[in-house]
Amino acid sequence: MKTAPVGAEVDATRVHQGEADASTRHRVTSSLLEHGPSTAAALAERLGLTPAGIRRHLDALLTGGQVEAREQRVYGARGRGRPAKVFALTDAGRAGFYTAYDDLANQTLTYLAELAGPDAVTRFAEQRIAAVEERYAARLAAAEPDTTPAQALAEALTDDGYVAATLPSSTGEQLCQHHCPVAHVAAQFPQLCEVETRTFSRLLGVHVQRLATIAHGDGVCTTHIPHVKTPSERHLTR
Repeated sequence: MKTAPVGAEVDATRVHQGEADASTRHRVTSSLLEHGPSTAAALAERLGLTPAGIRRHLDALLTGGQVEAREQRVYGARGRGRPAKVFALTDAGRAGFYTAYDDLANQTLTYLAELAGPDAVTRFAEQRIAAVEERYAARLAAAEPDTTPAQALAEALTDDGYVAATLPSSTGEQLCQHHCPVAHVAAQFPQLCEVETRTFSRLLGVHVQRLATIAHGDGVCTTHIPHVKTPSERHLTR
């Protein structure tokens, strides 16, 4: 029975290790996409890796330009000490997750703006989101009594690929969208973000404030939503 040469065994081991590393790094970037900028400790805990293991993969992703390190953004009063370092996806890191035809969309909207003016892009965005708004309104109306409107909206956005969640704040909630399928287009045409923000305000019945967007280089699209009463809370105040 013939045995493989030592060199071939070494090559096979290297290939297997490379595939394993690529798979793990995809898990890291997927986790950053889903949860937003994260510390190395949080990533290690979520993925079941050792601190040394996660740092090795983060170093490779940093070198490859898929991930960047930054200080953790703090909303409200900042505690003592320096903010923790977090790791976030770069545009290059997000590129592997985009499925929209970004170049075609940018060229189309550029042509539309040149042909009919910038307002035409806004009207296009409003028309595009009209059907979505109607669908989301139905989701909010059918939400469970103890589900906040912002949580119901986050669930609807997640179903559409925005990987959204809510976080409590001292004056309401923060709606966090960890993925934006049209971020590359919105970077050139901010009207898309502006129309989306106004839609959130109409759906929730309050004035919301966009704090950050992926299109402008932030790790997460973050919208502050003042407290909105749930259906059960509205019933108690009658």
